[in-house]
Amino acid sequence: MDQRVYNMSINLHSSLLPRKAILAIAAVIDVALHARPTPVAAKALAQRHNLPPRHLETLLQDLVHAQILKGVRGPKGGYELSRERRRISLADIVRAALFTSSQPSAGQPEKSTLEAVILPHLESASLDFLSALDKISVEDVCQSISQTKDGPTIVSDFTI
Repeated sequence: MDQRVYNMSINLHSSLLPRKAILAIAAVIDVALHARPTPVAAKALAQRHNLPPRHLETLLQDLVHAQILKGVRGPKGGYELSRERRRISLADIVRAALFTSSQPSAGQPEKSTLEAVILPHLESASLDFLSALDKISVEDVCQSISQTKDGPTIVSDFTI
């Protein structure tokens, strides 16, 4: 298997996305590539990404709650996509990773003038960035991986 699939989070310092979002994308792509014929176990996923298994549990649950992944219970359980690869965008994954479990609490301190001026611009840029990610599906990424010289063989996924 091509190690590039598993090393998506190596150069985190050069990314606009937080580490959690990159790990979520890597996890969903991993599941998209490996969930046939059996679901991907969280332990195997964590091992391929060199993470402790508990590190991914909350993130995977966020992805389940966002209906990107589906949890399968039992001895051969794990995770699989909850819908077709072409119907999951990278922005869907980022939103699930960043906005589901870590919502800010009410009663936050008052913002400074600098924050009041800068934050709206950053929010606008973030929305533009997510809009660009909305145009990239898990299927697009899987196809890119399959077209690389040493990429894994990808079987088309027509089922949910």
